[in-house]
Amino acid sequence: MNTLALIARTQSLIAAGDIVAAESALVELADAEGDGALMVVLEQLPAKDVLAIIREYDNSKESVINLMVTPEMFARAVVIEKQYKDLTRTHLRGMVNSVIFREDGDPVAFLIAIGDLEGGSEALADYFSEKWSRIEAFARTGTFDTVEDDGEMLSETALLSLAYAPPKLELDEVADQDWMQLAWLLRHECPDLFTETVLVLRAKARAHDLGLDEEEEAAEEDDGKVETGDTDRGKATPAARDDDEESAI
Repeated sequence: MNTLALIARTQSLIAAGDIVAAESALVELADAEGDGALMVVLEQLPAKDVLAIIREYDNSKESVINLMVTPEMFARAVVIEKQYKDLTRTHLRGMVNSVIFREDGDPVAFLIAIGDLEGGSEALADYFSEKWSRIEAFARTGTFDTVEDDGEMLSETALLSLAYAPPKLELDEVADQDWMQLAWLLRHECPDLFTETVLVLRAKARAHDLGLDEEEEAAEEDDGKVETGDTDRGKATPAARDDDEESAI
């Protein structure tokens, strides 16, 4: 195997927007030379290229890339996903669920890796963005029922204290391999990261109340983003900036 040649080919295909062909090349490598050879290549690919492949998750088929990516690789990809400017967060939620809840995986190891990086809590907040009120209720009451929530805005200290309290829900009650299970694992396995994520969600909610929508926030954060419509059609992938790559690594 010529590792450098395969890496160059994979990056060239991704740059051209042919994500399917790039993934196929990596799958062919795994089939021909084993998972170890694939891991060698994945470890040398930039985070933006790993991201380009795993965010195109198709739940109708199993992806060998999603099965092989390590928590550290995945975390580096997750924190730069915002460059795609996907305001619906569809791809973010799909790839997080497919990787973190993969068979025989360790979801907590992935959450810890994400939390260890700058931008990790922001990425998780983006994942939960459509469920803000229910995550807030979960932080305050230990359940996802907003009816039981009195709406009191607790301090960071109070939130953190509650995050360390024994669970009111058992894990098997929310084991949906989706946002509820992820929120439960965050609160009861990574309470500091959970509290930080809730605070980021609150900040986003305040910005929304002030009339600053997600697109305006994104424009202020990064002028180099591309429209998701183009990336979803395979026309472009975001160019990695030096500061993004450094903060991810």
